[in-house]
Amino acid sequence: MRFSLAVSGLAAVGVNAACKSVFPSGTAGAVAPSSTASVPYGVKNATVANGSGSSTGGSSSSPSSATSSIASASTGAVKASSSSKSAQNSGIKGFNYGAFFLDQRAVQQADFEYQFRRAQSLPGTEGWSSARLYTMLQWGTTDVISAIPAAIATKTSLLLGLWISGGDSAITNEINALEAAINQYGTAFTDLVVGISVGSEDLYRDSQNEVGASATYLLDCISKVRSTIAGTPLEGAPVGHVDTYDAFLNSTNSAVIEAIDWIGFDGYPYWEKAKPNSIEEATTRFYDGYDKTVALANGKPVYVTETGWPVTGDTIGAAVANAENAGSYWKQIACSLVAKGVNLWWYDLQESQYGTATPDFGVYGAGDLMALQPNYDLSC
Repeated sequence: MRFSLAVSGLAAVGVNAACKSVFPSGTAGAVAPSSTASVPYGVKNATVANGSGSSTGGSSSSPSSATSSIASASTGAVKASSSSKSAQNSGIKGFNYGAFFLDQRAVQQADFEYQFRRAQSLPGTEGWSSARLYTMLQWGTTDVISAIPAAIATKTSLLLGLWISGGDSAITNEINALEAAINQYGTAFTDLVVGISVGSEDLYRDSQNEVGASATYLLDCISKVRSTIAGTPLEGAPVGHVDTYDAFLNSTNSAVIEAIDWIGFDGYPYWEKAKPNSIEEATTRFYDGYDKTVALANGKPVYVTETGWPVTGDTIGAAVANAENAGSYWKQIACSLVAKGVNLWWYDLQESQYGTATPDFGVYGAGDLMALQPNYDLSC
């Protein structure tokens, strides 16, 4: 999936140094191609894992949260909340947005606003007005990410993300930024929040000996986030975790399901080379993972937090990356999820900008988002 390196400070420096050769890009920003901003999401084009639809990045010098010191006396007692904001699926539609460009400069507020406005006016669609974030931090700093004021300006709903795989300092910085955003922007911000994801694919990466987090550490982070939002306008926000279905299938991680209000499912048939994964098998592959996740969710809602098909890239198993297949995948998966009213954040709006992403999952190619045509038909 996406080794979305939404960390800051020393942790960010360490991960950057180790993984920069495989960074993809993301969505574009400014008004003209010469000044457009692209947002990456993380490392996605490395080793394909056990049929989970995940890909993993290279090794990192950042310490694994699984071996970090944990003050987790209350971990075993973490429980899902009775959220005042419903965690149930409600047909939310949006895209994933990262914190940095392909060349790793930070995305600014104007860039996020440009992306959000493009998503809200996609040809042949309506209602793509939500943003999933991987971090609360402005890239390379401990400041609040500029996507927050951009979302307020464009009335874009937010699935917040807190990066937790950078060691203890990562969750501390993320929580500090979350508190700062609540204090700075108040209900103009909190009213836009549809959920909070504590981590992203940390359990999967931990199982692959990548920079991830153990279930014990993740539970501690969930507890800390719930404590942080208690007594604030975000107190009722549904708290969840995003991972691959095989991570949730692992019985060692079952306590995580009990502790959250919703599950975020990341699924990419393109990467599942151990199984039939041609575009003709895409619906079967995707819903096999999604349905397994729903079955083990104990009645809790399952959101689709990442999925997509690349327009360019290597052939993985029987999966061919081209615009025709990407368009077919949109028709098969995006349209069916929209029809079912499942909350969906697509990967992604624009991936190649300030460089060439390989593979490239973007609905748009490089250039000015408002001047370009989509790579494929988006109508359902």
